[in-house]
Amino acid sequence: MADKKNNRKNNNNNDEDFNPKFKRMRKKVCVLCSDKNFVLDYKNPEQLKKFINEKGKILPRRATGACAKHQRDITLAVKRCRQIALLPYSQN
Repeated sequence: MADKKNNRKNNNNNDEDFNPKFKRMRKKVCVLCSDKNFVLDYKNPEQLKKFINEKGKILPRRATGACAKHQRDITLAVKRCRQIALLPYSQN
């Protein structure tokens, strides 16, 4: 009985999988959804560099924080930008 009370005091989340070593990450908010004035343009490579890494790969949703709809738009814009040679396909 005493063990259960001590366990409740240590467990603030009341979660069975609670681990004090790991903090819960805040959910990232989609940049394109939150800012209605932000328009994704494939002719603007400076804007698209936020969504690619140093090797030139497109960052995943978990890294960019974009929603599924806007991640597809980001992918399409980066691919179009690469096609017209404004962004490289890969960087050395």
